[in-house]
Amino acid sequence: MNSNWMKVFIAAFLEVFWVIGLTHSYDFWTWTGTVIAIIVSNYLMITAGQTLPAGTVYAIFVGLGTAGTVISEILFFAEPFKLGKILLIIMLLAGVIGLKLVTDDTDVEGVES
Repeated sequence: MNSNWMKVFIAAFLEVFWVIGLTHSYDFWTWTGTVIAIIVSNYLMITAGQTLPAGTVYAIFVGLGTAGTVISEILFFAEPFKLGKILLIIMLLAGVIGLKLVTDDTDVEGVES
């Protein structure tokens, strides 16, 4: 796996923190951490999207972030566990993995006309 895909996965991991931070921040430090996570997450996603297909990068970023946020809310914030929700997350992750598998890993600088 090349460094650009690692950027996407780290960006999605940070997305979970900033989405949770938008709901649970309560003072200067928690808001500062949330803002830093937003900036770093979006920076990593944008830089990965400069060499990888932007649509695929965005879909994987949002899919992993959504799944991570829902799972975190269930595990850490007493969100009710619903089987239907978990099955939908599994379907979402299957789509994200499928996108990753069918996307060419070669890095090409710029856009071809």
